[in-house]
Amino acid sequence: MEDDKMKRAYGYSSKAFREKLHKESEPDARILEQIEATDIIVVTGEYDKAELVLSSLSVKFTVIVPHHVKRVNLRPEQTVLINCPGNLDRPGIENIRQFVEAGGLLVTTDWALKHVLEPAFPGYVRYNEKPTGDDVVRIQFHDEGHKFLDGLIEKSSDPLWWLEGSSYPIEVLDKEKVTVLISSGEMGEKYGESPIAIKFSHGKGEVFHIVSHYYLQRSELRSAKDKDSAKNYFSDMDCLLNDEVDDDLFQSDVASAYTSTSFLSKMIIEKKKKMGFKTGDEKKN
Repeated sequence: MEDDKMKRAYGYSSKAFREKLHKESEPDARILEQIEATDIIVVTGEYDKAELVLSSLSVKFTVIVPHHVKRVNLRPEQTVLINCPGNLDRPGIENIRQFVEAGGLLVTTDWALKHVLEPAFPGYVRYNEKPTGDDVVRIQFHDEGHKFLDGLIEKSSDPLWWLEGSSYPIEVLDKEKVTVLISSGEMGEKYGESPIAIKFSHGKGEVFHIVSHYYLQRSELRSAKDKDSAKNYFSDMDCLLNDEVDDDLFQSDVASAYTSTSFLSKMIIEKKKKMGFKTGDEKKN
């Protein structure tokens, strides 16, 4: 039942994000619509399903399994998403390192911190060896001018983030090169490290990593605000889909889904813009 609720929450949140994107930046909306399957490579995982977020957004992508990473000819203009746990072999890790150095965008989740980032990019971040419980924590946003966070309504609505049982907290080793985008005071108090989402540059490319998953499988009701109707949440965003939203969805469900949907989408859009991507209309002109 909870899985069905989150699927619906992601579906509505994706619609809301695309509607909001069309209102705020039609060029960015067209970029998302014109992405080709070869632009985004998703490496499958046992625990995260970033491909479900992309599917809910109707964004095209290509799926490969972890042991095929070493065989793929990755290009700097691509985005690679590695789902948790990220169990790559050494040649696969080396291919990912070279991909980022050449200018690629790498996005990883949870256990890939230890299995991919530590061996591929030593000295930036590491797992603090204090796994989380199955928990939900409140999150705070940092670096609010950053393109990937700009315009997120959740910055003012005290959103929640689900921690998987045995999620890996991020210890930042190089505080000058690593930027913390999202953190949680609760996370720090309970598990020793507060970062939820981080980024760093390596060579010509960038790496983004989050604790837990892009496809969150549940949320938690803690306050009266969390228990408010999802319809009111979308109504505050002036979304036209408000009337079709199911009555059994709460703000905590859709706020979590909208945060991860928007965060992932904006990373992909900004990557395409950085590479000089032009929409079909721009090419004609």
